[in-house]
Amino acid sequence: MYKFFVSNNQIKDKKIAIIGEDVNHIKNVLRLNIDEKIIICNKDTAKSYIASISNISKEEIICSIIEENSSTTESNVNIDLFQGLPKSDKMEYIIQKTTELGVKHIYPVALERCVVKIDQKDESKKILRWQKIAESAAKQSKRDFIPTVENIINLENICKNISKYDIILLAYENEESNTIKQELQKIDKRENTNIGVVIGPEGGFTEKEVDALISAGAKCVTLGKRILRTETAPIVMLSDIVYEFEL
Repeated sequence: MYKFFVSNNQIKDKKIAIIGEDVNHIKNVLRLNIDEKIIICNKDTAKSYIASISNISKEEIICSIIEENSSTTESNVNIDLFQGLPKSDKMEYIIQKTTELGVKHIYPVALERCVVKIDQKDESKKILRWQKIAESAAKQSKRDFIPTVENIINLENICKNISKYDIILLAYENEESNTIKQELQKIDKRENTNIGVVIGPEGGFTEKEVDALISAGAKCVTLGKRILRTETAPIVMLSDIVYEFEL
């Protein structure tokens, strides 16, 4: 079944109103008809429902809730990504792929060696576009949750919030011995473990940035003998974490 996301205010009396771009997608792309079943997820509560299309009009599609969907596609670990700002097309790729892998929040980070500098006036447009990419990837992968792409932050913001996580993993090319596997094996694998992943931009981290993160409590890890691109590293790290916690 196809999955769509709605807001809480679109659900009332066991009826769900689908509006916006999804109306055209259902009518003209998928060509769904009355009585066909779809999965609808409330993006405010992450509750998921099996619903039947009961009315199709130009502006909206009304669905009737059949039952709450008990199955979930969400991971039992909460992963937040702190991504050093790369070039635009790379950021879009990172958002898409980490959404598929189960990331919860994505924080673009302005670091010293970032090639890209985003003006404050352009930031809101970038975030809006990135959020749409996350939503599209969440639909494609049938997630119950749309990751949030947050406003751009700096290194100080990460350091202040490290204590909120069970562990913060810092991928660093100069780390030679401590592996991500070793750090993950130290964690108590309970439900809703909170893990932060910090990835540098194309130019990597400065030593000063690495020292600041380590001092705040981040754990430096190596991802192997080869140097990975900034758009490859988060995919590898999330894959390793998901493998360790889900399988």
